Amino acid sequence: MTRMRAVEQDVFGGAEVLRLVERDRPEPGAGEVLVRVVAAGVNPADWKVRAGLVAPFEFPLTVGLDFSGVVTESGDARFSSGDRVFGMVFPPRGAYAEYVVARADAVAALPAELDHLDAAALPVAALTAWQALHHVAGLEAGQRVLVHAAAGGVGHLAVQLAKLRGAEVVGTARAAKHDYLRGLGADQLIDYTETDFATESGRVDVVLDAVGGEYSVRSMEVLKPGGILVDVTGRTGSAAHRAAALERATARGQRLAEFSVAPSSTDLADIAALVVSGKLEVTVGEVLPLREVARAHRIGETNRVRGKLVLRVDA
Repeated sequence: MTRMRAVEQDVFGGAEVLRLVERDRPEPGAGEVLVRVVAAGVNPADWKVRAGLVAPFEFPLTVGLDFSGVVTESGDARFSSGDRVFGMVFPPRGAYAEYVVARADAVAALPAELDHLDAAALPVAALTAWQALHHVAGLEAGQRVLVHAAAGGVGHLAVQLAKLRGAEVVGTARAAKHDYLRGLGADQLIDYTETDFATESGRVDVVLDAVGGEYSVRSMEVLKPGGILVDVTGRTGSAAHRAAALERATARGQRLAEFSVAPSSTDLADIAALVVSGKLEVTVGEVLPLREVARAHRIGETNRVRGKLVLRVDA
């Protein structure tokens, strides 16, 4: 059996529980592909899973949701050995590994114009922004959308996708990131460390909330009647805050949607086309080798990253 390197953990905890090990390389089944991973994206969901803040997983556990790489074996006619792809996998056999088995309908062909590092930053964040704004909120031209954590992985893509839809975009971010976000098309920016967004944003049709907690509750104050808040935090916040937000939404004729990203080769292909055409830009804030995975998590947990962190797996 061929061996490979992978990041594993045997207990829930801080970044120190992550360790680089050798284990057997997996084999794909029908409808699956085996991918040699070049790069893996780092998402807030990764450290939430690592810490045991979401649904329990069996050990040993490998976190990581999105990746880019090259197909080495295929159990699906849509892909062949040597194809460049990017997509999603789920723990307990996640993307922090030299090889992953993924469902064929959860990956898409990677255009030659896109490199693996940028591609690995896209799947989870871009699918979240795309599906939340288009499929769930039904964002329309002329509407106003408030994007919390606008400079983050989901946020910086949501700003651009909303502008492409013809919406007016309000974003919350530290002042140091405002010029960056203006360059992506944001119309109004609020420094949440200095100003209460609820008093400055004005009324909006859609809130994309990647913060959760009290932000969800307070965001109901700025939603128009009939407006919708899409919570993309993965239900890891306080149940009391969710209940309070839902109560306010119901009382005001607003909607609260708790969103979970869905793998989609079709959506990924559409997103890749936007990047290739220059209409969508993904920001990779920092690239670290796989052996520095614990450091990557510690950096990510500061919530100060511009765009996405990426692990270079084949380094």
